[in-house]
Amino acid sequence: MHPRVLVTGSSRGIGRTIAEKLATSGWKVALHGSRSSKELEEAAVAIGDSLAGVYAYDLQHPELADRLVEEVIGDGPLNAVVNNAGRYLPISFLESSANDLIDNYRSTFNLNFEAPLRICKAAVEHFEMLGGGRILNVASRVGFRGEAGACMYSASKAALINLTRALAVELALKNIQTFGIAPGWVDTAMARQGMDERLPAILEGIPLGRMASPEDCANAAEFLLSDRAVYLSGVVIDINGASYFH
Repeated sequence: MHPRVLVTGSSRGIGRTIAEKLATSGWKVALHGSRSSKELEEAAVAIGDSLAGVYAYDLQHPELADRLVEEVIGDGPLNAVVNNAGRYLPISFLESSANDLIDNYRSTFNLNFEAPLRICKAAVEHFEMLGGGRILNVASRVGFRGEAGACMYSASKAALINLTRALAVELALKNIQTFGIAPGWVDTAMARQGMDERLPAILEGIPLGRMASPEDCANAAEFLLSDRAVYLSGVVIDINGASYFH
């Protein structure tokens, strides 16, 4: 029986590529998008026979994360989750009011941290009944190094990284492993918006001379969710072309 995985934010970009990679590696993949869309339908077609359901929940309302996992589990056993859905909301710390910062914090943390936290909690309760499971959290390079003009995004990814580590320790004897990836710049449609002027400076800071591809992220994700990586629980792999070490 093929293991089943839920990938949030899998209608496009990194999430879709991870979903497609896992589908070719023997997983049955449950796709998720914030709403029904042509992109989500196209992702389902691309997954083909490995599709294990399509689910539309707006995780900017994190309380819906519980309902998402409940519905996915209602359709069959769940062996892993990939928390990929997230958002980037830039904000100037110096030029913003305290209220603006709090609004940005809530909007960012709702999707980038509280929703994954709720998904982890619901999934772990299910994994305990199955005798084990795996969680992969998609973080970011800025969770380690910070980024000017994106303090709340940086903080949300740092929180996700340390949740990954803490759960690895706490859940180890439950046969539940947690992992993360921390991409730097990734060549997606979202990243390319308004990139014309910034691209040379960005590439200058990446020794490998290119942004990561979604496939680079998917390859790491597939490895971490495989049996080859069980002993690496708690690891968050950097995917940044040698642009940052810690």
